[in-house]
Amino acid sequence: MAFQDYKLFDLSNVRFVGFKNFEDVLKDPKFIGALVNSLYWVFFSLFFQFLLGLALALLLNKAFRGRGVLQGLLFYPWALSGFLIGLIWKWMFNSQIGVVNDLLMKAGIIDERIGFLSDPNWSMFSVIVANVWYGIAFFAIMLLAALQSVPSDLYEAAEMDGANKFTRFSNVTLPYIMPTVITTTLLRVIWIFNDPTIIYGLTNGGPAGSTHILSSFMLDKIINGGDYGSASAVGVIMIVILLLYTIFYLSATKSEKVGDF
Repeated sequence: MAFQDYKLFDLSNVRFVGFKNFEDVLKDPKFIGALVNSLYWVFFSLFFQFLLGLALALLLNKAFRGRGVLQGLLFYPWALSGFLIGLIWKWMFNSQIGVVNDLLMKAGIIDERIGFLSDPNWSMFSVIVANVWYGIAFFAIMLLAALQSVPSDLYEAAEMDGANKFTRFSNVTLPYIMPTVITTTLLRVIWIFNDPTIIYGLTNGGPAGSTHILSSFMLDKIINGGDYGSASAVGVIMIVILLLYTIFYLSATKSEKVGDF
C-alpha cells in the first residue's frame, strides 16, 4: 500500500506510484516536525521514566510499613489505557479549571494561568509529563523484580570487603540487573516511539501539529485525510528507523543475554 496511490475517498482510482509516497512524505515539513518531536518524545520520556522508576524500585526493595499499598498506587497508571491517561491529564492541564495551574498559582510559582495544551511552547512538555507518569510504573515493576533476584550474600561479601552503598550499587546491583535494564529500555523505546494514544487523548497532535510524533502523524493522514498510501509510507519509514535503532542498541550494549530477566 505504501507504493500505491490509495485514498479512501477515491478507491476507484487506486494505482501503483512507486516511491512517490515516500518522496512526498520526506519533503513534507510536517513529517520533519513529527520526526524531531519523536526524538524529544522518546528521549525525555525514557530518561525520566527510567530514572524515577529505578528510584522507586530501590525504595520498594526495602521493607517498610505500607509498602504493599504504595506498590498498588505506583503501579496503577500501567493498568490504564494511554488514551484515558491523555484525557485525565487534559483536564489537569486545562487552563481554566485544571489542577496544575491552580496548584502553581497557589504556590506562587506563576501569576497567570498557562495554556499548557494550547501554547506550542508548552504543549510538547505537557504530553511528555503525562507519558513519564504513565511509564514510571513499567520500569519500577521490572527493575524491582530484578533487584529482588540479586543474592543477598553478594551484598554481605561486598560489605565485609568495606564497600560503601555507592560501591555496592555500581559493582553488585547494576551489573546483576543490567540484562533487565537493556531489555526494558529497548522495549520501552519501541513502545514509546509507536504509541500515539496519550498524544491523541491530550492534544490530538495540536496545536497546529506541534505535538505530532510519527505515529500520530501517520494516524492523522488516515483519520483526517483518508490517505492510506502516504500513511503506509510513514509506517515503513518507522519500521526502518526502529530496525536501525535496535541493531545499533544491541551492538552498542554488546548484550548476549538480552532476553534473560
